[in-house]
Amino acid sequence: MKLHTIDTGFFKLDGGAMFGVVPKSIWHKLNAADENNMCSWAMRCLLIETENKLVLIDTGLGNKQGDKFFSYYYLHGEDTLKKSLHRLGFNSDDITDVVLTHLHFDHCGGAVERDSSGKLFPAFKNATYWSHESHWQWAINPNDREKASFLKENFLPIDASGQLQYLTSDTKLFDGFSFELSNGHTESMIIPIIEYKGNTIAYMADLIPSAAHIPIPYVMGYDVRPLDTMSEKKIFLQTALEKSYVLFFEHDPLVECATLKQTERGIRQDDILKLTDI
Repeated sequence: MKLHTIDTGFFKLDGGAMFGVVPKSIWHKLNAADENNMCSWAMRCLLIETENKLVLIDTGLGNKQGDKFFSYYYLHGEDTLKKSLHRLGFNSDDITDVVLTHLHFDHCGGAVERDSSGKLFPAFKNATYWSHESHWQWAINPNDREKASFLKENFLPIDASGQLQYLTSDTKLFDGFSFELSNGHTESMIIPIIEYKGNTIAYMADLIPSAAHIPIPYVMGYDVRPLDTMSEKKIFLQTALEKSYVLFFEHDPLVECATLKQTERGIRQDDILKLTDI
């Protein structure tokens, strides 16, 4: 098995929204905001290469939305999903499976493309797309708080194509793959866990979007159940510390992976790593 980081570019989100109740006087030292209070965040995906599968976790923002949409999120950087795949010698048709941790647009936008006639189609024609059934139902019947994050053009074409399946506790996607569910950020978000070279890699999605979000109170304003997020983080971080997990951060603009340590203030980031260091 080989793991590859897939960089799909950066976007900007309001710093206050990303750090919730934490005051700017504290969080601006962790990710400095621009004059509009916007901070840059990565959209870092993960590619797992096994003997007979090529599994992509999340797909970034994609490029099919209009100029007005992108003007809100300031997509920037040279990397794209396709460029990153090509650098590794792969293309979209090589992907056998796509795991979507959840269906917010910055995690699944690249899963569906639009042709010159406006027709929407799955970007990975040979892949099985994996979601969680509870989350899928949550997304297609969105609450008012999350409605703007669930863009149906990003995921309904997957179901229409017949390529959608749901992960369950019995799913054997590949040897060394498992997952947990988190319900604080959104209903039934998937947290993939991968055994790799004697290490346990946890793809944190939006449970802990960056290393700066490791402290328990650092919870995004986007979360639908912030107190649940705090409880889930506390339990997860304790397990991750005890079992020496390597955390893989989807949104951290600088830190790709990190280990954990116990401090007087609680569990905190320890060593900073890249997948290539493992």
